Amino acid sequence: MGSFRPMEDDTNAKKEEEEFNTGPLSVLMMSVKNNTQSHINNTSSVGINMNNKKLLGRVRAFDRHCNMVLENVREMWTEIPKTGKGKKKALPVNKDRFISKMFLRGDSVIIVLRNPKFQTD
Repeated sequence: MGSFRPMEDDTNAKKEEEEFNTGPLSVLMMSVKNNTQSHINNTSSVGINMNNKKLLGRVRAFDRHCNMVLENVREMWTEIPKTGKGKKKALPVNKDRFISKMFLRGDSVIIVLRNPKFQTD
């Protein structure tokens, strides 16, 4: 016969909610509640190149692993064009694109910041 412990589950849920409201994840919680933009730096591995990208968008949902559902996202990154042998190194080129809805896996998140325009404190 399995043991059912609803009090323990309820206590864990309350503790997790408290951590979301006061701990590091409160930045995401405030973004969801206030429908404000967040700035997210993340890393993606493409072949042997590591490319840090910046995302500016609205967080719709998240979990304790920093997995996120984002909407109206502007993704920004820098690329260095390849040149032929013996040619001068090319200048970096800033690129961006718009993504209407995306899922971001939490293990690629480096830092999450509130959009400075909307900070109240």
